[in-house]
Amino acid sequence: MKRLIAPALVMSLLALAGCTNNSTYSGDVYRGDQAGTAQSVSYGTIQSVRPVQIQGGNGESVLGSLGGAVIGGLLGNQVGGGSGRTIATAAGALGGTVAGSKIQQATDRVDGYELEIRQDSGQNVVVVQKADRNWQVGQRVKLVASGSSVSVAPY
Repeated sequence: MKRLIAPALVMSLLALAGCTNNSTYSGDVYRGDQAGTAQSVSYGTIQSVRPVQIQGGNGESVLGSLGGAVIGGLLGNQVGGGSGRTIATAAGALGGTVAGSKIQQATDRVDGYELEIRQDSGQNVVVVQKADRNWQVGQRVKLVASGSSVSVAPY
């Protein structure tokens, strides 16, 4: 029974990591506070498209660290006996914390594009958003702005 706990925890952690919501980085998704509010629109032409990575969250999510610590501690607890088991459990928990944090950061990462757009007003702006469509240099776009939030949509 003890040997089934660790694989079950690993599967649970991976399932939770897959629940990360990264659709908010799309130009096709609006936040709830943007619905029903007036937003400004401008038009422009894409000058450059550069692939980037968008790191979700603030990089300090405890889910990965905590899950990794639990799994690492359980795995370490199955090694040795007495004080050796205690040391292995602590080392497993520490190693699991680091590994879980790195896994969480990797699952929070989203492919995106940095779009440099020359607005019809003559001003250049850069907008980063999820890579969920194929943007082309020279393509006409509209920029929808609400406060400091701007999204790019085909025109």
